[in-house]
Amino acid sequence: MIDIFTTGGTIDKVYFDALSEYQIGPAAIPDMLRENNVHVPHRVTQLMRKDSLELDDADRAAIRAAVAASDAARILVTHGTDTMVTTARVLADVPGKTIVLTGAMQPASLRASDAEFNVGFALAAVQTLPPGVHIAMNGMIFDPARTEKDRAAGRFRSER
Repeated sequence: MIDIFTTGGTIDKVYFDALSEYQIGPAAIPDMLRENNVHVPHRVTQLMRKDSLELDDADRAAIRAAVAASDAARILVTHGTDTMVTTARVLADVPGKTIVLTGAMQPASLRASDAEFNVGFALAAVQTLPPGVHIAMNGMIFDPARTEKDRAAGRFRSER
């Protein structure tokens, strides 16, 4: 069983014409998994619906508590990319679990989104990586202790 915790972020943003802006909507991952014929045993829990820039220490503590309390050994967390590394570092001391964080640079609701690829890649990663915390983005696995988001390039990179 894989526990999937959603926190919001770009992956779950939807466009509201009347407001001319994006807002965090319901978790996109249940529909995404169903539409892509994914049958790996999993359960989805929406922890929050926030842009990652709005997450605070209490939110990160709630994410950590949910991950630590889970009876699953494999955890996938969907998260906004701006503070994904910060949350991943908070999860670093959760023992005995393979934890993978992923997200998207474009909302899943858009045709040209990286969301479906990243989620599929992260699902494969969480099933094959050893225990620890990992970030799976755009076809690469990152160690949160040595990773940062390069906002200008729109990607993650490892500090060497």
